[in-house]
Amino acid sequence: MPELPEVETIKNALVPVVVGQSIVDVELFWQKALSKPSPDEFRRELIGQTLEGIRRRGKYFLFDLSGDKTMILHLKMTGALLFETNSDQKHITAIFRLNGTDLYFIDQRKFGSLWLVKDEQEVIGKLGPEPLDNNFTPGLLSQVVNRHSIPIKALLCDQHAVAGIGNMYADEALFAARIHPLKRAKDLNISEINGLHDSIIEVLERGIRHNGASISTYRLPDGAEGMAHTQFQVAHRRGEVCLTCGSPITRISIRGRGTYFCPHCQPE
Repeated sequence: MPELPEVETIKNALVPVVVGQSIVDVELFWQKALSKPSPDEFRRELIGQTLEGIRRRGKYFLFDLSGDKTMILHLKMTGALLFETNSDQKHITAIFRLNGTDLYFIDQRKFGSLWLVKDEQEVIGKLGPEPLDNNFTPGLLSQVVNRHSIPIKALLCDQHAVAGIGNMYADEALFAARIHPLKRAKDLNISEINGLHDSIIEVLERGIRHNGASISTYRLPDGAEGMAHTQFQVAHRRGEVCLTCGSPITRISIRGRGTYFCPHCQPE
């Protein structure tokens, strides 16, 4: 699933191309992706609108329109936003035809979601803090972890706790902080919390600098691959050696999520 660095990278690539353009037509091929409103109303209210800006909140895209509503999009597992595509039509969720380009919402597994709302908080209001915002301090992270006794890996993937982090970057942050993924969140000490805070920011910013990780279906809008996965220390590296100590990287499941770590660098 695209995580914060992938969504931020796509947003940054879209802004200079589509912001300021008008929506000429909307073709919705997978109506179940639309959570609100009805397909007819969605299309009717979007056509003629100008895209005035694009923002990111967690893993959500927020398209600011010239009217009084915001279009919200979530890529979920396999979604992509592309300017051109050779994909089979069955994989196309929607096409937004603008006056200067077309924007394809591609989603092989059809888990992606769309909303058109007046109040964006009804969709994103329960998300946790943004880890790259200035107000995401060690103190704030301490408040978050001290409220939970679940494994720290599970907490980092909880979008109500911290927005935008998923499997890959949670694994990378825990490795950088030398914290075992099964350790209970509230058992982290001050030093570990401070280290994890810095590691979260470090791995997310590195992911953005390398244009996200093309582990599976993720692509930039022009079809290019991201290279963040080439910097991974543990994520998706089961059986390979740790680049720090030479021990084999291990994969376990934590609450249904594949989790990669180094048993030597991250002792239980």
